[in-house]
Amino acid sequence: MKKIICKVEYDTETAELVQKRTFGAFGDPTGYEESLYKTPTGKYFLYTVGGAESKYTTEGIKRMSAATAESWLAQA
Repeated sequence: MKKIICKVEYDTETAELVQKRTFGAFGDPTGYEESLYKTPTGKYFLYTVGGAESKYTTEGIKRMSAATAESWLAQA
C-alpha cells in the first residue's frame, strides 16, 4: 500500500518491515494486523488492516515519530 501524508510518500513495497503483530485468528471479523515499517529515509509508519468488526475496518497508514515507534515496539 502506498499513501502520501504531508507530501511524504509511505510505501509498504519500498520500506523495511520492522515488526508485525497479529491479533485474532485468520478469518476472525474482529481480528487485525499492525505492521511497523521504516522508510529508506528513516521515517516510521504503521500499516493497519483488519476484519469488518475490528478497530481497522479498512487498510491504512499512519505516520509515527521515532519515539512513538520505539514505544510501540516496547509494548510487545
